[in-house]
Amino acid sequence: MERDDHSDEQIRNILSLKKVVVIGTSKNSQKAAHFVPKYLSDNGYDITSVNPTSEEILGKKCYNSILEINEEIEIVDIFRPSDQVLPFVQEAIKKKPKVIWLQEGIHNSEAEELARKEGITVIFNRCMLAEHRRLLR
Repeated sequence: MERDDHSDEQIRNILSLKKVVVIGTSKNSQKAAHFVPKYLSDNGYDITSVNPTSEEILGKKCYNSILEINEEIEIVDIFRPSDQVLPFVQEAIKKKPKVIWLQEGIHNSEAEELARKEGITVIFNRCMLAEHRRLLR
Protein backbone atom coordinates (compact mmCIF):
# COMPACT_ATOMS: atom_id res chain seq x y z
CA MET A 1 0.00 0.00 0.00
CA GLU A 2 1.26 3.46 -0.85
CA ARG A 3 1.61 6.16 1.79
CA ASP A 4 1.55 9.94 1.78
CA ASP A 5 4.57 11.82 0.43
CA HIS A 6 5.32 14.07 3.40
CA SER A 7 8.99 14.64 4.22
CA ASP A 8 10.54 13.75 7.58
CA GLU A 9 10.65 17.47 8.41
CA GLN A 10 6.92 17.82 7.69
CA ILE A 11 6.15 14.78 9.86
CA ARG A 12 8.30 16.22 12.68
CA ASN A 13 6.31 19.47 12.47
CA ILE A 14 3.03 17.55 12.62
CA LEU A 15 4.28 15.54 15.59
CA SER A 16 4.90 18.83 17.43
CA LEU A 17 1.10 19.25 17.63
CA LYS A 18 -0.08 17.83 20.95
CA LYS A 19 -3.91 17.81 21.01
CA VAL A 20 -4.90 14.48 19.47
CA VAL A 21 -8.32 12.88 19.14
CA VAL A 22 -8.08 9.14 18.54
CA ILE A 23 -11.07 7.63 16.75
CA GLY A 24 -11.43 3.95 17.50
CA THR A 25 -9.34 3.78 20.67
CA SER A 26 -9.49 0.24 22.07
CA LYS A 27 -9.75 -0.96 25.69
CA ASN A 28 -7.74 -4.05 24.66
CA SER A 29 -4.11 -3.35 25.60
CA GLN A 30 -2.90 -5.83 22.96
CA LYS A 31 -4.30 -3.78 20.08
CA ALA A 32 -2.47 -0.93 18.33
CA ALA A 33 -5.58 1.20 18.88
CA HIS A 34 -4.75 1.01 22.61
CA PHE A 35 -0.98 0.96 22.86
CA VAL A 36 -0.38 3.70 20.27
CA PRO A 37 -2.55 6.29 22.08
CA LYS A 38 -1.05 5.14 25.42
CA TYR A 39 2.46 5.66 24.04
CA LEU A 40 1.48 9.11 22.73
CA SER A 41 -0.06 10.04 26.10
CA ASP A 42 3.08 8.82 27.89
CA ASN A 43 5.12 11.07 25.57
CA GLY A 44 3.30 14.33 26.25
CA TYR A 45 0.33 14.23 23.91
CA ASP A 46 -3.13 15.24 25.14
CA ILE A 47 -5.19 12.26 23.98
CA THR A 48 -8.99 12.31 23.73
CA SER A 49 -10.64 9.03 22.76
CA VAL A 50 -13.70 8.41 20.60
CA ASN A 51 -15.29 4.99 21.03
CA PRO A 52 -19.06 4.68 21.52
CA THR A 53 -18.66 1.32 23.31
CA SER A 54 -16.58 2.72 26.20
CA GLU A 55 -17.13 5.27 28.96
CA GLU A 56 -13.42 5.63 29.76
CA ILE A 57 -10.13 4.60 28.14
CA LEU A 58 -6.61 5.36 29.37
CA GLY A 59 -8.09 6.94 32.50
CA LYS A 60 -10.00 9.63 30.60
CA LYS A 61 -13.58 10.15 29.47
CA CYS A 62 -14.33 8.52 26.13
CA TYR A 63 -16.68 10.23 23.67
CA ASN A 64 -19.30 8.69 21.38
CA SER A 65 -18.46 11.08 18.53
CA ILE A 66 -15.84 13.67 17.69
CA LEU A 67 -18.71 16.17 17.47
CA GLU A 68 -19.15 15.92 21.28
CA ILE A 69 -15.65 17.27 21.93
CA ASN A 70 -15.66 20.98 22.77
CA GLU A 71 -11.95 21.69 22.81
CA GLU A 72 -9.38 22.45 20.14
CA ILE A 73 -8.31 19.46 18.04
CA GLU A 74 -5.00 19.56 16.21
CA ILE A 75 -4.72 15.96 14.98
CA VAL A 76 -7.45 13.39 14.38
CA ASP A 77 -5.83 9.94 14.47
CA ILE A 78 -8.10 7.29 12.95
CA PHE A 79 -8.04 3.57 13.77
CA ARG A 80 -10.86 2.28 11.57
CA PRO A 81 -10.82 0.07 8.47
CA SER A 82 -10.19 1.96 5.23
CA ASP A 83 -13.73 1.33 3.96
CA GLN A 84 -15.20 2.86 7.16
CA VAL A 85 -13.08 6.05 7.24
CA LEU A 86 -15.23 8.43 5.17
CA PRO A 87 -17.97 9.21 7.73
CA PHE A 88 -15.36 9.78 10.45
CA VAL A 89 -13.43 12.16 8.21
CA GLN A 90 -16.65 14.00 7.31
CA GLU A 91 -17.36 14.53 11.02
CA ALA A 92 -13.75 15.44 11.79
CA ILE A 93 -13.75 18.16 9.12
CA LYS A 94 -16.50 19.95 11.08
CA LYS A 95 -14.06 20.32 14.01
CA LYS A 96 -11.41 21.92 11.75
CA PRO A 97 -8.31 19.95 12.81
CA LYS A 98 -4.94 20.78 11.28
CA VAL A 99 -4.21 17.12 10.47
CA ILE A 100 -6.09 13.90 9.81
CA TRP A 101 -3.81 10.93 10.38
CA LEU A 102 -4.87 7.53 9.06
CA GLN A 103 -2.90 4.85 10.86
CA GLU A 104 -0.72 2.24 9.19
CA GLY A 105 -2.72 0.10 6.77
CA ILE A 106 -5.47 2.72 6.37
CA HIS A 107 -6.01 4.56 3.09
CA ASN A 108 -9.18 6.07 1.63
CA SER A 109 -8.63 8.39 -1.33
CA GLU A 110 -12.14 9.87 -1.27
CA ALA A 111 -11.93 10.80 2.44
CA GLU A 112 -8.40 12.11 2.06
CA GLU A 113 -9.30 14.35 -0.88
CA LEU A 114 -12.34 15.70 0.99
CA ALA A 115 -10.09 16.69 3.93
CA ARG A 116 -7.44 18.25 1.67
CA LYS A 117 -10.12 20.39 -0.02
CA GLU A 118 -10.85 21.81 3.45
CA GLY A 119 -7.18 22.71 3.93
CA ILE A 120 -6.44 19.81 6.28
CA THR A 121 -3.12 17.98 6.02
CA VAL A 122 -3.63 14.24 5.49
CA ILE A 123 -1.25 11.50 6.59
CA PHE A 124 -2.10 7.93 5.59
CA ASN A 125 -0.67 4.45 6.04
CA ARG A 126 1.71 5.59 8.81
CA CYS A 127 1.81 4.84 12.51
CA MET A 128 2.14 7.85 14.85
CA LEU A 129 4.08 5.75 17.37
CA ALA A 130 6.53 4.47 14.74
CA GLU A 131 7.03 7.94 13.26
CA HIS A 132 7.54 9.49 16.71
CA ARG A 133 10.13 6.85 17.61
CA ARG A 134 11.86 7.18 14.25
CA LEU A 135 12.03 10.96 14.18
CA LEU A 136 11.90 12.24 17.76
CA ARG A 137 13.56 9.66 20.02
